Amino acid sequence: MRGKFITFEGFEGSGKSTHIKLLARFLRQKGYPVLVLREPGSTKAGELIRKILLNKKNKSIFARTELLLYLAARAQIVEEKIIPALRKGKIVLCDRFHDATVAYQGYGLGLDSRLIDIMGKFATYGVVPDLTLLLEIGIEEGLRRIGRNRDRIEQRSLNYHRRVREGYLKIAKQQPRRVKIVKVDKEIKTTQGQIRRIIAEFLCLSKI
Repeated sequence: MRGKFITFEGFEGSGKSTHIKLLARFLRQKGYPVLVLREPGSTKAGELIRKILLNKKNKSIFARTELLLYLAARAQIVEEKIIPALRKGKIVLCDRFHDATVAYQGYGLGLDSRLIDIMGKFATYGVVPDLTLLLEIGIEEGLRRIGRNRDRIEQRSLNYHRRVREGYLKIAKQQPRRVKIVKVDKEIKTTQGQIRRIIAEFLCLSKI
């Protein structure tokens, strides 16, 4: 039995990690085997690459270098973690995946989205999420939630972040069957309720 691959995407400060943890707990209570991952990261190689990418001191990283580093981390996590888990029938919840690269390096940095898709298929072995939850939050509110201690990507200009957000919304519009937009509410419980309703329908659960 093949498992299910569910990704969480969204702008900075949208609360992805919090909602993934809450959803994982909910699914485990329902008896589902769950694996929680983050991108880049969740492997030894991936975590090292993450430190390079997010370190504020690494201001000289070029756009193409950034893209290749993200893809390298993704190739590692797909082969080492995601594919084996799906083969075992697990539900894999991943904080960011290919959509993030299209939004951040494509729309955000202006790299060719078609080339990103081609390289992405190579890095992911053709693995595509069964469902993607896009947590939607305003740019200013998201950055406010992060605070002043921002990583290399979070420190970029408002115009950059606007392009990223617009990119995500375009992806959702282009792939409505896979990508579901979840409006982030001030109350975590309200947002999590929206997420669970989508998951319940996706997994054909009678009760949430």
